[in-house]
Amino acid sequence: MPRIRALPRRAPHRAATALALLPVLLLAAGCGYGSKAVESGDPAPVGGAKIGGLDEVRLGYFPNVTHATPLVGLRSGGRIPQELGGTKVRTQVFNAGPAAIEALNAKAVDMTWVGPSPAVNGYVQSGGKNLRIVGGATSGGASLVVDPEKVASLDDLKGKTLATPQLGNTQDVALLHHLKTKGIEVDPETGKGATSVLRQDNKEIPTTFRQGGIDGAWVPEPTASKLVAEGGKVLLDEEKLWKEGKFVTTNLVVRQDFLEDHPDVVEAVLRGSVRTNAWIRSHPGAAKKDINEALQRDAGKPLPDTVLDAAFRRIEVTDDPLAGTLKKQAGHAVATGLLDKPDLAGIYDLAPLNRVLASAGRPAVTDAGLGRP
Repeated sequence: MPRIRALPRRAPHRAATALALLPVLLLAAGCGYGSKAVESGDPAPVGGAKIGGLDEVRLGYFPNVTHATPLVGLRSGGRIPQELGGTKVRTQVFNAGPAAIEALNAKAVDMTWVGPSPAVNGYVQSGGKNLRIVGGATSGGASLVVDPEKVASLDDLKGKTLATPQLGNTQDVALLHHLKTKGIEVDPETGKGATSVLRQDNKEIPTTFRQGGIDGAWVPEPTASKLVAEGGKVLLDEEKLWKEGKFVTTNLVVRQDFLEDHPDVVEAVLRGSVRTNAWIRSHPGAAKKDINEALQRDAGKPLPDTVLDAAFRRIEVTDDPLAGTLKKQAGHAVATGLLDKPDLAGIYDLAPLNRVLASAGRPAVTDAGLGRP
């Protein structure tokens, strides 16, 4: 099995002590893995029959605009609860992808929206036994934002301190790879090198930026737009690095055992997600309102309209998991030393999603040759 160099089982620094406790204690407390249970955010069951007789399904997501699908779709009466009928939804909110994969591995959640790099790392670390990617959610919505008084251009990153949300998360990989293309070497585990990489929670990065503790950050939305509101400048929108500006930011993944035992529940969540994405595309104003209400609940306060508008413009909701771009992102992780060359065969199972799309008269999406055998 390929060796993963930069995925020690650690959480964001504020959760490190808690993660040293037994997983059973963490789960009994309703938290852990850099996450929090959001009881007030759990939508009430719509009613009717339970899908496959299952009492509840546990779904994870982040309080980020790049997680627009669950933020909108998991509202009470939203399209995902509608598809689940009498099966209750339990939600868990995470700060970054590696923490979500930890929870998936511990069976604290059944499915979670998560970025491609943590999904790849989790799949490889388990020898291909822990998860499958079953759907897309978001493309785009990640940028390198800098203090324009400290960083003049992309050729001016050497010697600076730049933040990412967590070791091994999708933006962490993107930053390390970009620095490498500029000839700037950074130790992938410690973040030390010709440029320093600081791993810090999304919610803390704007404060550190405002206080001058970092010169910039490669972050998802809405953190990128928050930094701009603090006087930052978008030095590089990551979409500029990808063909047609499309790259996977958020996938929907499921535990393999849950997919085997409850395929009808997985398909119901996918139906709700596809319906949600269609609604977001056709009702952007109302979708932004729903997103902000969810962010107020999950992150403690809503976004200013200018920040929300900017963040929303930089994302694209998509049912397609854009498998070809995940393949390239895994290659970036290899190039930076975060990951040995991985075997990703079987990381996708898009059969349930393609059934949902076919029922809506839409074409199938591809797994780029990485589908379940």
